[in-house]
Amino acid sequence: MTLEVEGLGIGGLVRDVSFGIERGERVGLIGESGSGKSLTALSIMGLLPEELAASGSVKLDGRELLGASEKELSRLRGNEMSMVFQEPMTALNPAMRVGAQVAEPLRIHRGGRNHRAAAEALLDSVGLPETSRAYPHQLSGGQRQRVILAIALANDPKLLICDEPTTALDVTVQAQILDLILDGVRERECALLFITHDLAVVASVCERVLVMLDGEIVESGTTREVLTAPQHDYTKKLLAASDLEASR
Repeated sequence: MTLEVEGLGIGGLVRDVSFGIERGERVGLIGESGSGKSLTALSIMGLLPEELAASGSVKLDGRELLGASEKELSRLRGNEMSMVFQEPMTALNPAMRVGAQVAEPLRIHRGGRNHRAAAEALLDSVGLPETSRAYPHQLSGGQRQRVILAIALANDPKLLICDEPTTALDVTVQAQILDLILDGVRERECALLFITHDLAVVASVCERVLVMLDGEIVESGTTREVLTAPQHDYTKKLLAASDLEASR
């Protein structure tokens, strides 16, 4: 099991959350804003705000992450586990060329000085050839999200977490980014935790779904099972309010 979460609790906001993701498996975590999805992801990455403490167990390839030192977590972040956030401008350095930002995790985790060619190849793989010398503000929102994805995949992580990565994008660009995410995780056979409130996105990306409500997992199963025969009333409401219901 690549990722094992057991009895995760976060300051009363997330309670007794347990799930696992195998290598190469794509799992969706869905729920409304404030349900605890992002807190769960941040706890896995060791990025919770200082005022919030996590309890329980979070393991990556059998290695306990909760309680690990910042030094230990820094060695893992951007290397064995990576995260793509909703708003790329908050994750990119506006004063640094994108090629240098893609090269940075390679330099930090692999050592050496010249990773320019590797960074350019990564940018090319996400559909951004010849953009390494551009600054973030010179790119569109979709292009910036491609840069973030290139950074996240740079070191072939075992776990990729995507937190609402396409919410701010139009439908056409959203589909392109989703395809790139799928291509990236399939090529690397990494585990994917995909956080969203959009059931249509889950249907196109994920094999298995976890439904979160008020800090708890209230339903789980294969994507087909959950979206075609939901058991929990909350899941039924989400489906009824989604584009999927209208197309059935």
